[in-house]
Amino acid sequence: MSFIKQKEITGHAGAVYACTSSGKFVYSGGADKYAARWLIDQGTQDKFAIKFDHAIYSIELIENNLFAAGLSDGALHFFDLSSRKEINYFTQHTKAIFSIKYNPHRKHVYVGDADGNLSIWNSETPELIIYMPLGCGKIRSCSVSDKGEHFALACQDGTIRVFETEHFNELKTFNAHKNGATSVLFHPTESSWLVSGGKDALLKLWNWDTEQELNSVVAHTFSVYDIISVKNGGLLVTSSRDKNIKVWNSEDLGFIKRLDAKTGGHQHSVNALSKIDETTFVSCSDDKRIIFWEAE
Repeated sequence: MSFIKQKEITGHAGAVYACTSSGKFVYSGGADKYAARWLIDQGTQDKFAIKFDHAIYSIELIENNLFAAGLSDGALHFFDLSSRKEINYFTQHTKAIFSIKYNPHRKHVYVGDADGNLSIWNSETPELIIYMPLGCGKIRSCSVSDKGEHFALACQDGTIRVFETEHFNELKTFNAHKNGATSVLFHPTESSWLVSGGKDALLKLWNWDTEQELNSVVAHTFSVYDIISVKNGGLLVTSSRDKNIKVWNSEDLGFIKRLDAKTGGHQHSVNALSKIDETTFVSCSDDKRIIFWEAE
């Protein structure tokens, strides 16, 4: 299975740090301080756009009607997409927010910052449930398990931390990557497995319950910034600071395909990925471009 470039968007005036998709739209945010929305079919911008005071490092869409943005100064904004009005603004995070993840089963939003602080929100209000200083360094990535019972964090101190979502107890903490863990994903088909990437450029497969490392491959030449699954969990896709996107077999981390500048890909760091459906995903980069990829 391989992917080919379908189209690209060049509407941002600076690096694009975050992207997410839902329905017929892709949302993005970046260094130009704009959050924008794009029509997937046409690859054009619609009327939704928000200008912030600082660069946008992370975004998340919640139940298709609430949009969350985390900024480089630590500000967290919640917007109602129907009314296009801000409904909450949070300033307790004082350092950049690198990860926002929605848990639809619990109606929670998990927010991690550059100082290792985690805030957890009720998505229906939205109101703060708890603020947790974890002291783990930058929280670069968050993943929610399939049934919403757990969430995992990739932390700058090199650890992966797994929490339960009822009382927010920390269940597991294990050293995963030298110099920092930068991405994490609950495995799409095996509930006791996690996939992680780090500054060490490694992609690793774990049994998180036993903290056992099942596999490790040299995936990139720099940090692994994001991991998603496609093809009903059969494939993993990774992005990296090394400008490349790579496709892997999810069972054994077998390498399948590289998507790089030679295949119409990015020319700078690939910061984030978002699955549109099981055969299509989108990537965003420091080269100011958003690229749509489709299975051949």
